[in-house]
Amino acid sequence: MRILILDLDTLRPDHLGCYGYHRDTSPNMDRIAAEGTRFDQYYCSDAPCLPSRAAWVSGQFGIRSGVVGHGGTAADMRLEGDRRRFRSAFANNSLWMVFRKAGFRTVSVSPFAERHSAWWFNAGFHEMVNTGKGGMESAEEVTPAVMDWLGRNAAKDHWLLHVNYWDPHTPYRAPEEFGNPFADQPLPAWMTPEIIARDRSLPGGHGAQEVSMWDNRLGPKYASRHMGEIRDLRDWRRMIDGYDCGIRYMDGHIGRILDALETAGVLDDTAILVTSDHGEDLGELGCYGEHGLSDLITHRIPMIVRWPGGPQGHVDSGLHYNLDLAPTMAEMLHVQPWDGWQGASYAETLRDGADRGRDHLVLSQCCHGAMRSVRFGPWMYIRTIHDFFHLYPREMLFHIEDDPHETTDLAQTRPEICAQGARLLLTWHEDMMRTMPDAVDPLWTVMREGGPEHSRGHLKTYCERLEATGRGQHVAALRARHPEEP
Repeated sequence: MRILILDLDTLRPDHLGCYGYHRDTSPNMDRIAAEGTRFDQYYCSDAPCLPSRAAWVSGQFGIRSGVVGHGGTAADMRLEGDRRRFRSAFANNSLWMVFRKAGFRTVSVSPFAERHSAWWFNAGFHEMVNTGKGGMESAEEVTPAVMDWLGRNAAKDHWLLHVNYWDPHTPYRAPEEFGNPFADQPLPAWMTPEIIARDRSLPGGHGAQEVSMWDNRLGPKYASRHMGEIRDLRDWRRMIDGYDCGIRYMDGHIGRILDALETAGVLDDTAILVTSDHGEDLGELGCYGEHGLSDLITHRIPMIVRWPGGPQGHVDSGLHYNLDLAPTMAEMLHVQPWDGWQGASYAETLRDGADRGRDHLVLSQCCHGAMRSVRFGPWMYIRTIHDFFHLYPREMLFHIEDDPHETTDLAQTRPEICAQGARLLLTWHEDMMRTMPDAVDPLWTVMREGGPEHSRGHLKTYCERLEATGRGQHVAALRARHPEEP
């Protein structure tokens, strides 16, 4: 048996054809979904990039592993201290070690470990190919390494190949010669000129006037696909087209991998997993071209699994975390599970389509803002500790089945639902703190060290920009809410 894991950075599922998108962005991923199981409600427990992959490969929530941020203490795994033996417990039980224990040769083509100094990500790989640009690669810079390895090894048995593409990540980067196959196609219908006008009047990182996070500057290298600010629907079309072109361009390279496996005569015997680390807000909650919130769009990710002999064309609607993958693969490959994992196996879903979803999920974001949220029933409840300078209220509530783009906050009109979400969050937090060897919540470590990495130290100059762009009325409220900022 062979296993291919396609780790596709910043890929939101509702921009894929197999998840119902009206644009033809993903014919090769759609083909994989038609031959396997598509998970409709799959979420990263911790967002964005670094915390998500830490949860994925450790099988632990960020509150347990310690990785919830992009800087400071909470960007590193907790030390095991005097419990550590000759090798760490994590090194023996990472996601990749599951495949090693099952007899697979494990290989990765990815720049991720170097991008975030996350060297633990490589624990369990026999071979690692660093494509060398720290996540700024375009697919044509990744695929040659994949093809070289497959050319030498595809026909062999018992290998796992992890391939990491970055094309949907900002700045959107499909080569100029790729063109724009979506230039004349309709936009997603939810955005309106009124929403853009409102967002331009508001503060916040990656807002409509600051797509580059705190200003509207943009390097000339990416000017054809990206933009510094959103002024109207024409600009938003450019953003949507840039994002979708990144997906379609990447999907073409995935097709090349599938063709190489078919040429080698091993495609039918290869399990294929398609997933991502997080999604991408494209205007939701006033964030444009970023993944800095603990909202539905940031946390919901694709998971498509084509397992030889498993169901075909199946859709699973249960709630799952990305950290559920390690115990799932352990069960599928008959590997003894580790008692340090916090995930739950859904192997029965892959074997026969059984529902193994949870009744709710608790989700965290501590890199841009600091937030926790709860996904339950039709609801998304969001609790704000640091607002990424957006002046979000402490509680937000969205009925995401009716309002998947989070346009209407129902917290004031449905306090009883907020109370349910807050109780679920409190119970989860108490359970985590009660059972952790180190009873320290790294979210509060982030706050005590000066706030989230991407907001820390920016308030002074951002307030100057707000004054210069006619939004000075928000400065007093931001300074009152963030007295710790210079």
